[in-house]
Formats: sequence, C-alpha cells, structure tokens
Amino acid sequence: MAGFQDIIGQEQIKEHLRNALSTDKVSHAYIINGEKSSGKEFIAKVFAMALQCEKGGVDPCQECHACRQALSGNHPDIVRVVHEKPNTISVDDIRTQVNGDIVLKPYSGARKVYIINEAEKMTVQAQNALLKTLEEPPAHAIFILATTEKHKIIPTILSRCQIFDFNRITVADMVEHLAYVARSEGVKAETAALGVIARKADGAMRDALSIFDQVAASSRGDITYRSTIENLNVLDHSYYSRLIDCFAAGDVAQSLLVYKEVRDKGFDSQFFVNGLAQYVRDLMVAADPACCSRPTSRCATRWPQWRQSARRNLYTTLSTCSTMPT
Repeated sequence: MAGFQDIIGQEQIKEHLRNALSTDKVSHAYIINGEKSSGKEFIAKVFAMALQCEKGGVDPCQECHACRQALSGNHPDIVRVVHEKPNTISVDDIRTQVNGDIVLKPYSGARKVYIINEAEKMTVQAQNALLKTLEEPPAHAIFILATTEKHKIIPTILSRCQIFDFNRITVADMVEHLAYVARSEGVKAETAALGVIARKADGAMRDALSIFDQVAASSRGDITYRSTIENLNVLDHSYYSRLIDCFAAGDVAQSLLVYKEVRDKGFDSQFFVNGLAQYVRDLMVAADPACCSRPTSRCATRWPQWRQSARRNLYTTLSTCSTMPT
C-alpha cells in the first residue's frame, strides 16, 4: 500500500480528505460508493493510516510505527469489520465488532477507525444497530463504509455520513498509471498494449494491475501489443477495420471470409458482433469534429488510427451493412 498519490482518477475525493486532515475537521462517518475494484477499500485504508500516522501529516509517512502496523493490517485502532456468512453482515457482527468495541478508548492514538467493506451486505437489523452508534458516536470513533450499492443503505445512516461517489476510472488514467508501474518495475510496455489491458479491466484498477502482472510475466518483461492480445485472447481491431472496408465496398464474399477468420480463432459470434458495434461507435465519434479534440476514454489510446478511418462515410457503410443479404 502507498499513499493518496496512488489513488487513480478520484482527485476531488483525495482533495477533500486531505483538507479534512490538514484542518483537523474529520467527520465521524463516511460512505465511499463506487464500482467493484475501483479502489474504495484502498482509499479507506490510506485515509485510516493517515489518521493514525504519528507524524500527523496530510499523507501517511509509511515509516512510523503506526503506519507500519497499518500496512501490515495489525493496527489495534483500525478495525475491519468481518463477517462469517459470505453475503451477509449480521446484527451480531455489528454488535460484537463495533458496538461492543467502541466503548473502549483507542489503544495508541487519538482515534479509532472502523472500516466496513461491502456495507450493502448489512441486514436491516445490522444497519439499525449501527445507526444507534452513529446517532451519538464517541469523539474518538470514525466510520468508513465502502459499498457498491449505496441505495441499500437506510436513509437514516446516509443522512449521518459524508458520501463520496467514485468516478469511473477512465482508460486514459489507467494507461498513465500502468505506464508509471511499468517504469517503476523496469518493464518495457507499448502504449497500445497498456490500452488493451485498461479496456479489458473495464474500470477496475485492481483488475488492470492483475492483468498487467499476468501479461508482464508471460511476456518476460517486454509487453507488446501483439503479445498482449494473444495472452488475453483479445481480437485485433484490424479485423473490424477490414470488415468495415468490405461493407463499404459491398463485398459480401470477403466479409464472410473475414468473419470465418475470426471464428477460426475461436471467438464467439456474439462477442465479435458486440466488438464490431463498439468499434463502429468509436469511429462515428471520431468522425464528428466536435469530438476530435476530446477523445472518449475507450478510444483515447487508438485515436490516430480511428480518426483516419473516420474519414470514410460511415453512415453509407452502415446502410450497406443493413441491406446486405443474410
């Protein structure tokens, strides 16, 4: 774990938490809402470590005894609520780990932080038990609830928390961070390859890092576009481009041959059609001058190729495609 600087794409949330730390105006309860693997638990851990840091700065020093305890997951004043049942945080979990523990003063610092990950799994009874504590929290208690579905949290809890909604991490931000990771680890990586990894992760930074490690290991530290699409079983966009050319020319036979190549590589027809639809959509975005200076997150890493391809009359191509015999 590192610090706030390693949280990707959530600048406003980082700034708010840093300001709260610098002015010592920390709320008693926070809700962090966002997609799966978007970094909710990570930012909760970093914030908790900053609250316990002995140097008292905005960013955790990661060197003091408290920070080292937090990094190892053994800090006595950072309580992670766990649950025995896989999909349920029961009322007993809250009563035992929160309500029964909160009466005890912090062991080493001035605050005690309670992190409830997957807070949407709390039963109504568990939420009501937590609400009793949130209504009159001790001065030393801070709650951080991480969830993917804040609408499952009862309104009376929501009204007592500061709520942060995570932005979806863009492909461009992921590529930038993956490039930083590659430089730090001495791995060669093509930008196009990192773009494939970022799109494969679909907004989940944790998944992107796992995929990066997988591809780096199989590529022996030299991540190329070709090795990446082969390792991840991703269809090269050149097939879509060739098919668009066939559609524009009205060449049915060649279109079927391109499709046969795709099928021979083991790709499912539905997967191929969805990919083609996304590719055409990105070309249509690139064809509009109003969008040319602001590429979407999906096409940022392949903008030059798509912008050149967008010079074709895509609407004529789509019309030809819709009238081709099946």
